[in-house]
Amino acid sequence: MRRVLVANRGEIAVRIIRACQEAGVESVAVYSEADAASRHVLLADRAVRIGPSKPAESYLRADTIVQVALATGCDAVHPGYGFLAENAAFSRMCAENGLIFIGPSPEVIDQLGDKVFGRRIATQAGIPVVPGTGDKAATYEDLVELGRTAGFPILIKAAAGGGGRGMRILNSEAEVRSNFEDAQRESLAAFGSEVIFAERFLTEIRHVEVQVLGDHGGTVVHVGTRDCSVQRRYQKVIEEGPAVSIPLESRHRIEDDAVKLVSEIGYVGAGTVEFVVDMKTGNHHFIEMNTRIQVEHPVSEMISGFDLVREQLWVADPEHRLSFTQEEVSLRGNAIELRICAENPSNGFAPSPGLITELVLPGGPGIRVDTHCVPGWKVSPYYDSMIAKLVIHDVDRPAAIRRALRALDETRIGGIHTNIMFLKSILSHPDFVANSVHTKWVEQHQDELLEPPVRTTLQPA
Repeated sequence: MRRVLVANRGEIAVRIIRACQEAGVESVAVYSEADAASRHVLLADRAVRIGPSKPAESYLRADTIVQVALATGCDAVHPGYGFLAENAAFSRMCAENGLIFIGPSPEVIDQLGDKVFGRRIATQAGIPVVPGTGDKAATYEDLVELGRTAGFPILIKAAAGGGGRGMRILNSEAEVRSNFEDAQRESLAAFGSEVIFAERFLTEIRHVEVQVLGDHGGTVVHVGTRDCSVQRRYQKVIEEGPAVSIPLESRHRIEDDAVKLVSEIGYVGAGTVEFVVDMKTGNHHFIEMNTRIQVEHPVSEMISGFDLVREQLWVADPEHRLSFTQEEVSLRGNAIELRICAENPSNGFAPSPGLITELVLPGGPGIRVDTHCVPGWKVSPYYDSMIAKLVIHDVDRPAAIRRALRALDETRIGGIHTNIMFLKSILSHPDFVANSVHTKWVEQHQDELLEPPVRTTLQPA
């Protein structure tokens, strides 16, 4: 592999280009009109404009991206996350044009993009799933039967969905009746499929995921767990690793189940297997697998010392095997990732596009900042509001929290609204400090978290 086209933007494009540089591989960036001065454009060996600012006219144009890759002599395409990263048709188009798609095969993307199929594979492998409507498309009668047998509330999901879109909590048979067809229409409009399924809604859960890597020789390794329970409307806000919220023995069982699932399907590249852990019983259940690098992959990199993106580049070659074994994975300390977003928490978390007039980022031991922004950068209204990821590592969780608060105190971003104070409030809250949060905790405490934080004293270990 000599040259890679990076089919993305923002901090993940910067991250991939840096990995290419360290691996001795040339990079080609693509950019929209809004991103002409972006850091990923400046860092790449070559950059090509692919269209207007709207994603549908630029970053989602699979045909244009493949044409650019061929015209610039690329051997491979790295999709990052979002946009075309889990698009089987794009992966197939790359293969048909002789380009290596840095990710799993289109067949695997198709299979795991269907959450019903994922449940079926997990069940076949003996991995627990949340009680639900089984491994097929759910009918109205299936939802009613689930509510009667497992008990309400139940949770409807789009089989082809993700990121919390298309999810509805139903509390009674009457709500099933009034929501079923609407949910099908919403799923069809958003994901091109009206297939839905349902699970029993677990009220207090942890969201725990496992970073996995596979190669063409059938080897699969995991790089530990991450706890992504701090969420707002199903969107992750803070991620931690390892998931010290659950006992070590439980973590090992989850890691083993993740490897078992990935081995079952012959997965190649980096991926994430996601579980929920019932806080009342301690039981874990598989929910889905994401066939791409994740926003929160730096958490696993900080605690393991491995460069996961460089590993993606390496194993994309069928002749190459993973550069490390499971026995060589040794997790050290704790890491926390904070998503800094251009949004206004006091105004319903409305996006806050505009000109960044001041940008002071933190530094010091154990601190990593992934961003594409510079002073004078104009945050566009066309893309996701995340403008930086602040990743902190220290010897244990209390030390990492202290370091994270210090790093946020150092951070200054002017000209736009950000969620920095909201992140400080979460990190300072006694529940977070005690590691007793769950996926609905932010919404239950949102008014309190919008107030200026009151620091909880964290004694050094």
